[in-house]
Amino acid sequence: MRATCPPGSAPIRSTASPSGSRAVLIRDPRPEDEAAWRRLWSGYVAFYESEVSDEVTAATWQRLLTPGSNMFGRLVEWQGAVAGFTVCVLHPGSWTLTPACYLEDLFVDPEARGQGLGRALIDDLVRLGRDNGWSRIYWHTRQSNEAARRLYDKYAEADDFVRYRLFLG
Repeated sequence: MRATCPPGSAPIRSTASPSGSRAVLIRDPRPEDEAAWRRLWSGYVAFYESEVSDEVTAATWQRLLTPGSNMFGRLVEWQGAVAGFTVCVLHPGSWTLTPACYLEDLFVDPEARGQGLGRALIDDLVRLGRDNGWSRIYWHTRQSNEAARRLYDKYAEADDFVRYRLFLG
């Protein structure tokens, strides 16, 4: 499975964000990005009015850096700072022969929103998926997350599936 995962992929450089403003860089996370990622991660968790333990946060960060993990992340730099991230899980599927990418988390710093960084992160995944032969990328968001849904609706139509979650511990 790891052969189709993107960590180590060449960074995506753009002279301007999709909104036409400053330069952006999308790349794999590095150990020195931990503080910036944790700041954004904390904002993401707070946005969803949730809590994630320090133990889980640390394990997630380590998975993003671990070769061979089916979890990977991408960071977007804007104005010289890490301004957003994706966390994805690449997995086999029962309906395809090639891996599927679950975009589990996408977050852009509220101060950097409106600059096209969310779009740039999704475009990066689309490019990685095409380059690595993935069957699809899929994700979900809250129905009430109108700003994100306006962006997501430009990529795919929401389907009529209902999500169920059974917590086991």
